[in-house]
Amino acid sequence: MLIKKHLFLLYLSVFMSIATAEDNIPAFFDISYKLYSNDTKIAQMERRFYKNELNNYIFSSESKTTGLISFFRKDHIVEISNWNITNSNIMPLHYSYQHTGGKKDRDVEINFNWESGQIINRVNNSIWHMKTQTGVLDKLLYQLVIMIDLKSGNIPEKYIIADGGKIKEYLFKYIQDEVIETPIGNFNTMKLARYKKNKQETYLWCAYDLDFLPIKVITKENDGRLSKAIIKSINGFK
Repeated sequence: MLIKKHLFLLYLSVFMSIATAEDNIPAFFDISYKLYSNDTKIAQMERRFYKNELNNYIFSSESKTTGLISFFRKDHIVEISNWNITNSNIMPLHYSYQHTGGKKDRDVEINFNWESGQIINRVNNSIWHMKTQTGVLDKLLYQLVIMIDLKSGNIPEKYIIADGGKIKEYLFKYIQDEVIETPIGNFNTMKLARYKKNKQETYLWCAYDLDFLPIKVITKENDGRLSKAIIKSINGFK
């Protein structure tokens, strides 16, 4: 493991010497993932990264149930993170989450007002007010910031997330490098673990050749099920 980590650091030293002045924001992309519960395919997820007409960055995610399960449940989840960069700092502006078709609809909206120093978080009809702080992100944006950090040579240890009326910490740890087989080919990846309250919760495999895009994610749910996302198709990278 130490040898692989040293190889990664060597890779970064070479890469950064060539691309120090270049932007570490990933190339714009459109991605499709297959979603599984244990070994059963249950949904498909589409993610997109682009700029809107206001020149803000948009990172969106949309999931829908597929296959046999779609006859019984019509879950539809849409997440959108609107953000920009100010003085080299990533600044979330607006986050939204809508889940329909499940047992209970959920509608979430977070507005980041950096001038007033306030974060307004609405979940259905409940509203919370929080103070902004340096480095705070939303629940979708941090997944893109992982790519930015890894590309710039920083292995993340912690992200600060505005979530459910609270400021939470998501903790990360480098595990090892692995070659991952996917429907679109094999990739050299960096495996990271995300921890919640010191308990291992999620693994991410981030591909070196795709600006460290997570191409596989496995999460252990509270009921013991394993949720898995595996890349199906991609547009936008070289």
